[in-house]
Amino acid sequence: MTAEEIIKELPKGLLGWYHFKENSRVLYLTDAEDNLKNMFVERGLEATCIRSSEMISDKDGFDYVVAIGVLESCKHPVAMLKQWKAYLKEDGVLLLGVDNRLGLRYFCGDRDKFTQRNFDGIEHYRRILPKDREQLEGQAYAKYEIEEMLAEAGIGNHKFYSVLPNLDIPQMIYSENYLPEEELSIRYFPMYNYPDSVFLEEEYLYSDMIKNGMFHTMANSYLLECPMNGRCELVKHVTVSLDRGRENALFTIIREDDKVEKRAAYEEGKKKLQVLMDNTKDLREHGLSVIEGVVKKDTYEMPYVKGISAVTYFTELLKADKEKFVHEVDRFRELILQSSEHISEENGVVILKKGYLDLVPLNCFYIKGDFVFYDQEFYQENYPANAIITRMIDIIYNSGLELESILPREYLIQRYHLEEHLDEWRRLGWEFTAKLRNQRELRVFNERYQRNYEVVNTNRQRMNYSATEYQHLFVDIFRNTENRKLIIFGSGTFAKKFLALYQEEHPVYAIVDNNTEKWGQMLEGIKIVSPAIFEDLDPNEYKVIVCIKNYVAVMKQLQEAGVRNIGIYDSNMEYPRNTVHRSSVKDETSVAPKKYHIGYIAGVFDLFHVGHLNMFRRAKEQCDYLIVGVVTDEGVRRNKKTEPFIPFEERIEMVRACRYVDEAVEIPFNYGGTRDAYRLYHFDCQFSGSDYIDDPNWLVEKEFLEKQGAEMVFFPYTESTSSTKIKAMINKRLLS
Repeated sequence: MTAEEIIKELPKGLLGWYHFKENSRVLYLTDAEDNLKNMFVERGLEATCIRSSEMISDKDGFDYVVAIGVLESCKHPVAMLKQWKAYLKEDGVLLLGVDNRLGLRYFCGDRDKFTQRNFDGIEHYRRILPKDREQLEGQAYAKYEIEEMLAEAGIGNHKFYSVLPNLDIPQMIYSENYLPEEELSIRYFPMYNYPDSVFLEEEYLYSDMIKNGMFHTMANSYLLECPMNGRCELVKHVTVSLDRGRENALFTIIREDDKVEKRAAYEEGKKKLQVLMDNTKDLREHGLSVIEGVVKKDTYEMPYVKGISAVTYFTELLKADKEKFVHEVDRFRELILQSSEHISEENGVVILKKGYLDLVPLNCFYIKGDFVFYDQEFYQENYPANAIITRMIDIIYNSGLELESILPREYLIQRYHLEEHLDEWRRLGWEFTAKLRNQRELRVFNERYQRNYEVVNTNRQRMNYSATEYQHLFVDIFRNTENRKLIIFGSGTFAKKFLALYQEEHPVYAIVDNNTEKWGQMLEGIKIVSPAIFEDLDPNEYKVIVCIKNYVAVMKQLQEAGVRNIGIYDSNMEYPRNTVHRSSVKDETSVAPKKYHIGYIAGVFDLFHVGHLNMFRRAKEQCDYLIVGVVTDEGVRRNKKTEPFIPFEERIEMVRACRYVDEAVEIPFNYGGTRDAYRLYHFDCQFSGSDYIDDPNWLVEKEFLEKQGAEMVFFPYTESTSSTKIKAMINKRLLS
């Protein structure tokens, strides 16, 4: 399926699991074009579709009236509920989908979809003047308000289902008499109307919400089932996975009769149910405990098991008993190794005949001392066990940041000898989930609606300080560095990124770290030293830039040590390099003003050819100042999986010598994407070859630039030549 096809299907998840009576008549009320009507037709139902404001005369009545996201837009919602009730047969069902103005996503910073502002719904729209309320397209309601409206409309029988993250992209659906028993911090992927304003990680809040009895009250959205005869569906919970495409999309339904059903969302997925049963049999034959199921018609049915998830078991065990925790992780690892025949074992790497990729704590219960697995739908042949073991460790530690302080995951990584090829093991695990969830195809969609962790971090920092303090600490970090020694505090990921992007223009005098084991080591040619360095320096001689995510304790430490000039590096912040010389540069050869001032091109430029020259010329025709980023040799090896013919130093000199290029720069390894380049150069346009015009990864970067007021322009690809064709020609002649 294409990304567009998948996205159109996502809203079907709200009702795709619901048991509609055969040959029923459905009245579907909608004010927008969507795909739900198609779902009713596909299910063999007689569907009539009208706008919510329209009236219809039908004496026979309907079996179902469905209104999703419509009640909020009604000027007189109670009157509309009465009208919808009147459309139904005596045993008909009203199905409503409504947004919750007290949904947790709004407390996390998402904007109200009707006012496009934060917190308006939470405050019951009290800041909206009466005259302005008339202009709103609608308003959301809280759970108690919906209940009051239903009562006033004479609809006494109803059942609430809490929907996450929202009605358009349902992932989790919970009956009002059921609470999540799974780890939502790992299972759930929040989506927002406006992710750029979010400042909390929603998925980590639900555990406390559940314990405090607030889960359903603060659900993001609701599906309401209102049967006129009082008989509701016997469903507790539904997990929806329509983002997986037609072959892998399933509805997992927990029923009130203690049965679990896995139902294929599409005809193409029905064979997956038999695969699931076969995998269960195979694992049990290898001595693993797996919940057994059976295929009945088009459904895989298994018993509902009451037990704590293995993730919860490991999390709580590590907090209580480190030694036993390690023993139990060892035992889990042995089960992974036991799950299939060993094809080979070289240098400690076991290749499994069948690598069950979900043989991890996320798909496992801990029951009476036994690890009991479920939902083992996927395996890959000839698969390294280390990739599954690495995924197992990361899933455990991703459930809580405090676990690292008790026993670092690095201990287990070294215990199982995973460190040498750790990036490869993680890459294999990521590729599995990315392919399953169509992340490449859906990247533009996810980028638009999913939260970005760096943005969350920036938003939180901005809230912790006054405007003046924030500007001084986080924005103007290079202020007062011209005549001072620049010292950075921290030697981890943030420090490495800072050095890669800014070391050239802002030379670093020293790197300070509290970790005694790092003292004396070198990072990018700079020595890591003790904080005692501040005792030997005049506070007016240096400036410290803190390159640590959790900087509060370090800030206090520096202030107590008498450090006066402090900045805090935010990896999401834009810190442009010295651009004074560019701001005044104009192309003197051009009479008419050009469309762009600063342009940017990135590439390898191996075996420099006319295609490269054409791109530079076309770009220079459109901009005053052209910057060209050149990928390092290491970057070529990592990203292109090949060795460049021409070394970096020679490639960048050839680019620099081109008459159309104003500045050639090295693209920092690991930080060579469009976003990092934009934060460095603040260009007005990035130019690229048209061979990337439909690439989802490039389309995401194009959308990012447009948010910043910049553009991405694709030039026609030079068909006659390319570095790849030249290399192929050279190899062919060498072989001949």
